[in-house]
Amino acid sequence: MTTRASRDATAPAFAPRVMPLGDGAVMAELAEVADLDANAAAHHVAAEVRRRAPAWVTDVIPAIVTVTVLFAAASAREAQERREQASSLLLDAVARSRHRSAAAPARTVEVPVCYEAPFALDLDEVAARTGLDRAEVVRLHAESPHRVLMIGFVPGHPYIGGLDARLAVPRRATPRPRMAPGTVAIANEQTSIYPFVTPGGWNVIGRTPLALFDPARERPSLLEPGDGVRFVPITRDRYERGGFA
Repeated sequence: MTTRASRDATAPAFAPRVMPLGDGAVMAELAEVADLDANAAAHHVAAEVRRRAPAWVTDVIPAIVTVTVLFAAASAREAQERREQASSLLLDAVARSRHRSAAAPARTVEVPVCYEAPFALDLDEVAARTGLDRAEVVRLHAESPHRVLMIGFVPGHPYIGGLDARLAVPRRATPRPRMAPGTVAIANEQTSIYPFVTPGGWNVIGRTPLALFDPARERPSLLEPGDGVRFVPITRDRYERGGFA
């Protein structure tokens, strides 16, 4: 799924699709393209559903352009009734959030990134695919107006929209079995930062020394949905010293 900037003022309102997810959940898809307005609307819808949810709603999960409502039911008949009620709850929340657009981020987090070897495993390949040189890839990535769309996959793992379209490259044909913590990677029109050692198929262009997730912190996740992100290029020496210091 690609990510686009906010719509213009004449763009049509969302046309959501609500569909069942198994026996205990329904999901509303707000748009086919992950633009910033659709993402903002997803978070507004989730907040509205949480505010009005009855006790049998067990969780409300916003993603990039979807909102999923999970519910408890003791029988197939009750599950059918609650599926219909949850669908209505979602559609009502969409109607209340229909004209919400992406506001300016409440906060912007600076993330230092070393775009040098040995951290930028795919930077040359990205440059070749885009017809840009390495320095231009780094400049465009650092200057893009990034925003966190969602946290998922593992705790603290951000999916970040707003990447300059000139850097849009597909995922790698063969994922790597191990991505180092702090790895900064791009695919399509998004950036991701891997908080832990996990497999990953995105194109690696750098690494940050920051801890994306730390359960001992007051806010365990460094980034939250809606945050702005500013990537700041740093040298390897600065990386070894922890980033900005």
